[in-house]
Amino acid sequence: MNKHFIILISFLSFQTFAQTTNDLRKQLKEIIGAKNATVGIAIKNIEDKDTLSINGNLKSPLMSVFKFHIALTVLNQVDEGKLSLNQKIFVRKKDLLPETWSPIREEYPNGNMYLTLDQLLRYTVSHSDNNGCDILLNLIGGTKTVQKFINKQGIKDFVIKVNEKQMMIWENLYVNTSTPLATVELLEKFYKREILKETTTKYLYQIMIETSRGLTWMKAGLPENTELAHRTGISGTNDANLRVAMNDVGIVKFPNGKHLIIAVFLKNITEDKEVTEKIIADITKATWDYFPQTDKTN
Repeated sequence: MNKHFIILISFLSFQTFAQTTNDLRKQLKEIIGAKNATVGIAIKNIEDKDTLSINGNLKSPLMSVFKFHIALTVLNQVDEGKLSLNQKIFVRKKDLLPETWSPIREEYPNGNMYLTLDQLLRYTVSHSDNNGCDILLNLIGGTKTVQKFINKQGIKDFVIKVNEKQMMIWENLYVNTSTPLATVELLEKFYKREILKETTTKYLYQIMIETSRGLTWMKAGLPENTELAHRTGISGTNDANLRVAMNDVGIVKFPNGKHLIIAVFLKNITEDKEVTEKIIADITKATWDYFPQTDKTN
């Protein structure tokens, strides 16, 4: 084939892709425009390496998204033989704090029992258990261990200094932060098995698929039964109806087997919860509709 023809095809392909992402960028800006929230978005098609971001370097409060970072750190210690998924961990009644989201406490209100590390991870990642989260942090040496491990993966825009108990203080909700672009980078490294071994990668990916949120947030923007491995995060509101953050980050699998990473962070929100949920769903739907184009089937 004539090399000039190959160059022309490549140029046309790039031109078509650029037009597509420009259209998507325009649509996303329309979705987030005039909303009472600061929004950061980062998107990447893993196999095709297509990327797009809007406020991608926005430093955003992580909320329970940090449970993904904590799980990575815990599972690295499993890979190193320091911990085992089958090992039993004693959960004291005083570990099960009231006034916080905790399916563990609801199921075992008296505490003083053993849970395996596997159970604690599932409660923490899939069901966002705040007490389970702090038990895991205590097990691995606290937030400094997570900070050091995530930085070691080449992720610089990440801060973790407070646990769930400490985040019961309003000001502390702003302490743990990352950016949409840094989160997408970490999710890609995780998916490519650059952080954990294959077995632990598959394990965490599966319990992220099982994350509870019903058909809301990202899931609401995807066709039914679409595979989504994600981690959400949300704060409450104060007396002025200010919500610190609502986030959803994850990996979507297309019918053609390709994967798309989406990170959506909203901070300083005064919209109603339903409106904010719809922002995330609409961003996800627009992205789904644009990125695969006609390549949704083999």
